Amino acid sequence: MSVSLRWIEEFVDLPTDDPDEIAAALVGLGIEVESVEHVDVDFSGVIVAEVLEVMPHPDADTLRVVRLDTGSGEHTVVCGAWNFEAGAVVPLAVVGAVLAGGLEVGEREIRGVTSPGMICSEAELGLGDDASGILVLGDGYAPLGADFAATLPYPDVQFHLEITPNRSDAMSVYGISRDLAALYDVPLRTPVHVVAESGPPTGGRVVVEDPEGCPRFTAREIRNVAIGPSPLWMRLRLRDAGERAISNVVDVTNYVMLEYGQPIHAFDLDRIRDETLVIRRARPGERLTTLDSVDRELHPDDIVVSGVDHALALAGIMGGEESEVSEDTTRIFLEVAHFDAPRTLLSGKRHNLRTEAVARFERGVDPALPPVVSARAAALIAELSGGEVASGFIDVYPDPIEPWTVGLPAGEARRLLGVDIPPEEAAGLLERLGFSVAGSDPMQVTVPTFRPDVTRPADLVEEVARLYGYDRIPEHLPMGVGGGVPEWEQRRRKVRETMVGAGYFEIMSYSFIGPAHMEALGLPEGDPRHDTIAVRNPLNDEEGLMRTTMLPAVLNAVRVNQARHAEDVAVFEIGHVYLASADVLPDERRAMAFAAAGHAPGPAWAGDRARRDARDAIGTWETLAGAVGVDFRLEQAAVPAFHPGRCARIVVDGSVIGTVGEIHPEVARRFGISGRVAVGEIDLEPLLVAPALFEFRVPSPYPPIVFDLAFDLDEAVPAAEVAAAVRAGGGPHLEHLEIFDVFTGAPLGTGRKSIAFRLRFRHPERTLTDEELAPVRESIADAVAERVGGRLRGG
Repeated sequence: MSVSLRWIEEFVDLPTDDPDEIAAALVGLGIEVESVEHVDVDFSGVIVAEVLEVMPHPDADTLRVVRLDTGSGEHTVVCGAWNFEAGAVVPLAVVGAVLAGGLEVGEREIRGVTSPGMICSEAELGLGDDASGILVLGDGYAPLGADFAATLPYPDVQFHLEITPNRSDAMSVYGISRDLAALYDVPLRTPVHVVAESGPPTGGRVVVEDPEGCPRFTAREIRNVAIGPSPLWMRLRLRDAGERAISNVVDVTNYVMLEYGQPIHAFDLDRIRDETLVIRRARPGERLTTLDSVDRELHPDDIVVSGVDHALALAGIMGGEESEVSEDTTRIFLEVAHFDAPRTLLSGKRHNLRTEAVARFERGVDPALPPVVSARAAALIAELSGGEVASGFIDVYPDPIEPWTVGLPAGEARRLLGVDIPPEEAAGLLERLGFSVAGSDPMQVTVPTFRPDVTRPADLVEEVARLYGYDRIPEHLPMGVGGGVPEWEQRRRKVRETMVGAGYFEIMSYSFIGPAHMEALGLPEGDPRHDTIAVRNPLNDEEGLMRTTMLPAVLNAVRVNQARHAEDVAVFEIGHVYLASADVLPDERRAMAFAAAGHAPGPAWAGDRARRDARDAIGTWETLAGAVGVDFRLEQAAVPAFHPGRCARIVVDGSVIGTVGEIHPEVARRFGISGRVAVGEIDLEPLLVAPALFEFRVPSPYPPIVFDLAFDLDEAVPAAEVAAAVRAGGGPHLEHLEIFDVFTGAPLGTGRKSIAFRLRFRHPERTLTDEELAPVRESIADAVAERVGGRLRGG
């Protein structure tokens, strides 16, 4: 939305005319300023003149010689336009004038007639696109000889704004002016529009059959209108606001909508059967050709403005061709109504119509506006078209929407903003914004109908903060319960930091995949990742499903890197997956996936580096688990899309939370990847709700005792299970454990292996002795024998 500084100043006297300062004020009010545009004329040396006589050119049938009065004498030029006659007031560019685009006007001889200057069109002055004829100004437009540029509403400043969906009140020049008046604490001018009614009462009638969809509908008749162009000032103001000028009647409806934020529609009353409008729901199968010449099938939930037998307009969105205002229109039936916001929003989306009207109605227009706006628009139409406003204003409002009251506890501002604002100051700020305040704790705040978004104490605090100034609120993290960064977010950040520290690059992809991705993974029926949810309006056909797995994202990243000759690649992504469920909404879960291919990191001088494989995937997971403090075990299993025998499930607290290993070679081939790919896919939810991530422990100042133990056991026993048994038997003073040797062959028997552990023990308050650790050795040996059938090797 664009608003003009000059237009704003019609409602409020601002203490500054600095555009940058005003833009900063708007941002402080919560209104985003996309850009600030300085608007001015692009010509000079053009004066106002009156045509005295138009004569044929003596040597050209398509040209005319024009004699003009400039206020200080007469001037004669040659002109090729035929849209004006004697008596017209026009802009005259005299010799030395510079037109839009830099053209300098001189004296020319045209087919034997000297022309010192030229009469200008809109396009030549940069005031519009019409180059077909001369710009004809109204009678008495300005004194003859006046500088034409000085008669225009320039220089001006256009603020291009982005209005948030909740701020329907800010979708107008008046609404922006109201906010600025409150911020600067200056008076807001609220015009009183008086309509001079005359003649017999209107013959138009209104019947509202759907008061839920249309709580209020007003209408009035304007007779004897003459359709023609709008005055220049209105055309320019509409142009600068991004609207196209059409005719005086239609332009008024757009102008007043921009001014007050209330959409308006004008019907040709002579084209409405029985002069009766019915506001109802569309009938099944009913059709309407809208003003964009599209024949639309209406939905039973659409609100329509109908004649006695068929729809004439899609209410709150767009009118229909049948009853539109045309050059032949002489009677206007002016609609200014209030339509239900959700119904208008859904109808606009259903028909893919995004109009200025729906942009306002879907936010919730003030139901108190129709009488004010109707009077303003009717008076303007009558003035600009020579029409007469019929008596008999129609206002169907069976269940008026009244202002509502919200209680504001005295400490709510402190609780939400972290700053003490005295109650009397908060009340004053709210009253400047148009709220009424009574009482103290809680304050009883009456919300005006132009603020449908204010329904809770938190909304009132936001209003107070807008005027109080966000820059006056000190920056600090909340303290106490719920203060600071939540634990789950700390863990998510820790996951990211750990993966980056392990040499992986983070990627970000869409939450969509395509059928080709699912086919490439080859997931069988019954796998929770197999059943996908289709997107109703996908970005493209290749990404029409909500992802149930993040593997396609990281595998595609590997493929793209390999295609660009980046053989060594390691990437990860943290995001969401969407699993089908019996509920209306899918089961949305936070997840992480990683993939690595090519050589493992290492210096070039070290010779041939090892290539990535399942061990890298397991090592990555072990690093991550250690960083977030999660105990786990790995279980070898056959997992779809993974290499059989080279992958394992991750088990935490008895539940499987993911898989690490290598991707299946056939899956890699389908994704266009060469070589082995170490991958992992992990459900982050269990990691984000694990015990406290940070726990302070006083470091022991005493020296450790370190010794090694080796165990003889069956070759099939996983090392992780042996390590778990050692930890179980090691007691509270076991500080660190690591495997430093795995051995098979003689003198061990067939199918046997030896695993050697280096153990470090330390007491926090004293030095341990060998005698104290002797029973710990026996406890460890017993635990390994009982859990995995291993025996302690001697020596």
